[in-house]
Amino acid sequence: MLSRVAETLYWTARYVERAENLARLINVNNLLLMDLPKGFSPGWEPLLDITGNREPFEAIYNEYSEKNVVKFLTVDTRNPSSILNSLQYARDNARTIRDVIPREVWETLNALHLSVKENSTSFLSKRGRFASLKQVINQCLLMFGTMDASMSHDEGYFFWRFGAALERADMTSRIIDVRSSTLTEDMSDLPFENILWMSVLRSLSGYQMYRQKMGVRIRPGDVLLFMLHSKEFPRSVLFCLNKLRSLFLNLPDNEAMIERIDHSISDLEKQPVATLRGRALHNYIDELQIDFADIHQQLAEQYFLH
Repeated sequence: MLSRVAETLYWTARYVERAENLARLINVNNLLLMDLPKGFSPGWEPLLDITGNREPFEAIYNEYSEKNVVKFLTVDTRNPSSILNSLQYARDNARTIRDVIPREVWETLNALHLSVKENSTSFLSKRGRFASLKQVINQCLLMFGTMDASMSHDEGYFFWRFGAALERADMTSRIIDVRSSTLTEDMSDLPFENILWMSVLRSLSGYQMYRQKMGVRIRPGDVLLFMLHSKEFPRSVLFCLNKLRSLFLNLPDNEAMIERIDHSISDLEKQPVATLRGRALHNYIDELQIDFADIHQQLAEQYFLH
């Protein structure tokens, strides 16, 4: 397989996964703000920290209002990580490899991009936002499902899955970092703490699976253990790292990549994540994100940059 094709599949999956994750995050924040009293609400500002977009946002807007933040994260073309731009980049990449991916994936991605672009105002109104975000989530899931069911599970498919898993692990770590920082520093003794930790799980579509695995009660340590160490839940960091490793078992010249991923898995398994709080948790999440960046860099140097 050509390095160009492998890299294009990798980045297309990352952009689609990014759009889906961002849509989930905005939807859950809507629900969270309705559940909490106004005085205890974290507002919309934390979403900029989760996505790493505080500085670009401040260069354009001077107020962290709901309208500004939602527009910036969904349909603002000046934000490279907005849902609209993520789908645009995914579409531009997929167009160059239409002979590699299933036709249905291209058609779904193209139609979703056009729909978001043409109906951008629906994301800005409370009445239409939920349905528009839900459409993004459902169509992204449809693309991943179609790839899984319709594309040969060859080297190209493995690079697609690798991109999606790495993007997912990165978003999980970001949500835990920013949400837990708000919780532990500002609201740890408040009766609304459980609602906030519940929002962490819902942001990652993990609330139902958490209750099945860990019990009904929401405990900070249990949430961290589930979202970082679970080997069964597909959005946990450990699950994603194990998926990265399993994908590379099928690729040539894989020894260095497997060794690098094994190092990250070993470090994560040794970490007593259930006991981490405040600055210690933040520092550890920073280490995780450096690991993800290193994995990406090694992947690019070994397979893409020829």
